[in-house]
Amino acid sequence: MGSINCKNFSSTKTADEDVDSPAEPKSKPASPSSSMDRDLGVDFVEGVVCSEGDIKENEMKQFDLTDAGKVLLVRQNGKLSALGTKCTHYGAPLSSAALSNGRLRCQWHGACFNLTTGDIEDFPGLDSLPCYQVTVEGGQVKVRAKRSELESNKRVKEMAKRDPNNNKTFVIVGAGPSGVTCAQTLREEGFTGRIVMLSKESVLPYDRVKVNKAMDSKLETILLRQQEFYDSNDIEVMLEVEATKLDTKDQTVSCSNGYIIKYDKIYIATGSKARKHNCPGSDLPNVFTIRDFADAQKIIGQMTDQTHVVVLGVSFIGLEAAAYCAGKVAKVTIVGRGSVPLEPIFGTEIGTRIMQMFREKKVQFAMNSGIDRCLEQDGKLCSVQLADGQIIRADICIMGTGSTLYTDFMKTSGVELNPDGSVDTDLFLEANVQNVYVGGDIANAPVYSIGLDRATIGHYGLAQYHGRIAAQNMAGKRTQLKAVPYFWTVLFGKSFRYAGYGRAHEIRVIGSLPDLKFVAYHFDESGKVIGVCSCNRDPVVSQFAEFQMQGKTLRKEDLENDPFAWTATVSTCQKMQ
Repeated sequence: MGSINCKNFSSTKTADEDVDSPAEPKSKPASPSSSMDRDLGVDFVEGVVCSEGDIKENEMKQFDLTDAGKVLLVRQNGKLSALGTKCTHYGAPLSSAALSNGRLRCQWHGACFNLTTGDIEDFPGLDSLPCYQVTVEGGQVKVRAKRSELESNKRVKEMAKRDPNNNKTFVIVGAGPSGVTCAQTLREEGFTGRIVMLSKESVLPYDRVKVNKAMDSKLETILLRQQEFYDSNDIEVMLEVEATKLDTKDQTVSCSNGYIIKYDKIYIATGSKARKHNCPGSDLPNVFTIRDFADAQKIIGQMTDQTHVVVLGVSFIGLEAAAYCAGKVAKVTIVGRGSVPLEPIFGTEIGTRIMQMFREKKVQFAMNSGIDRCLEQDGKLCSVQLADGQIIRADICIMGTGSTLYTDFMKTSGVELNPDGSVDTDLFLEANVQNVYVGGDIANAPVYSIGLDRATIGHYGLAQYHGRIAAQNMAGKRTQLKAVPYFWTVLFGKSFRYAGYGRAHEIRVIGSLPDLKFVAYHFDESGKVIGVCSCNRDPVVSQFAEFQMQGKTLRKEDLENDPFAWTATVSTCQKMQ
C-alpha cells in the first residue's frame, strides 16, 4: 500500500519547548537502498523500517530509514502512513502527538496534519509534513522518501504560478500570521491573479509570539517567510503601508502611501493595537506597551542589570514579559487586578501556583491594585504610584492592559462594526458586504466547539486558521469554519496549554499542582466540560481539541471512574458510553 510522495521542502526551525524528545523506539535493521531518479534528478532513499507486526492499529512509532533520517509510521483503519517526525512549527516530536481520525495534532501548540497527505490543516505553522511512500512486502514495511525531505522534515505545498492574463486582484490588509497564511493558501488553492498584502510595519511578517516571550530574538530567526518566498510566488508585500479607507461600493482600498487599489476580493486581518492605561504620565518615554518587534527592541535597549521594571497587567502578555525580564534586571514587580494572575482563565488554584512560581524567581506582586499615575524625573519615568498610594521605583513600565482593534478605516465602508470594533462574519468568514472577508483578532466569527456561537478570540493559531479558510473561500473552494480555540504559554520553562472556550463555573484539578504536573477540567453550570488545561501532561489538551473537533461532548459524570478514559475514543469512531 502507498501514500502520496509530496513535493518540495523548506528549511527547518529550532525546537522551542521545555520538554525532551521521548526515547526513540528501536527499529529493525533497514535494508539500505538509495537511487537517483534520472528524469527528475531527485535522490530517493528506500528501505525496510520494521515488520508489519511492529505497529498496531491506532499507533504511531518513529523508525530509522537507513542512515538518512527518521520517519513516523502510523497505522489507522488498517492503512499505514509514513510522515515527517517533527512538527513543522517548532519541532515537537510527533510520536507523542494526539492521534485523531485521519490526522494528528501536535502536543505542544496544536498544529494538525493530515495522515494521508501530510498537509497542515490547523495551526500554528506554515509548512506541511513530508509524506512518504509505504509498501508492505512479505510482512516487511518498506518506506521510500526523498532524501531532501528527510533532512528538512518540512514540505511547502505546490503553488500556482501568477498568470499575467488573470486580471483579478485580491488584497490582504494586515501582514500578521493570518494575512501570510491567507496569501500562501491562495496560491496553494490555485489562484493565479495578483495578490497584494499591506503591512503597517517596516519589516517582513514575523512570529509575533516571540515579541514578549523572547524580546531579544533576532528578526531573521523569527520571520514567517523570507523575501524569496514572496518573490517566487508573486506575492506583493507593501511595507509601512496602512489601509486608510475601504470603499465597498467601488471595491477599492485607500492606502497611507497615496495608492488606491481596486480589488475583486479583500481579506482584512488588521489585528489589534496594544492599549496603554489611561493615567497621568503614561506618555513618558520609558512607559511601553509590547505588541510589535519594534516595541521589544525599545524595551531591551533600556534594560540593564540595575533596572527596576514594573509590569501592569496579569494577562499572558504581562506575565510573559515579566518572566523574560526576571533575572536580567534588578527587580520586577507585577501590578494587577484580582488576587491571583490568570484567574479568569485558569482559576484560583492554578493562578495561585503560577504566582508562587514567579515569587520563587524573585518577582514581586502588587495585586488587587492598579497604577494611579506614572511619576517622572528629568522627563523620564522614575516610579509609579499605586491605587493605595504606594510608590514603587520604576525605570521601565510595561503595560499589558488590553488592546483596541484596527478597524477604524472601515467606519464608512458599509461593513458593520460592533461597538468594540470587531466584525461579524458568517461561516465562510465573509462580512455583511460581498467580497469582504475578515479574520484574526477583529473577526467575531462562529466557533464550532461552542455550537457556532460567535466570539472574538485573539489566538495566534486561530488567526492562521482564519487565513486558510478565508483564502479557500476567496479562491472559490466553499469551506466552512470548524474552529476549536487552542492556546499556550511558557513561563519559566513550564508550558501551560488550554483548549476550549468560556468562563468556567467550576474547575477540577487532577494531578500535582506543587509539581506543576496536572490536568484541569473546566465545567459550565450544567457540568459540561468547556475547556481543558494542562501542565506537563501532554498530549491531553490536544486530545481534547480533537475530541471537540469530532463534535463529541464530555461531561462531569464521564470523568468519575477514570478521568482520562475519554482519550481512548479520540483516535477511533468510538463514542463515550
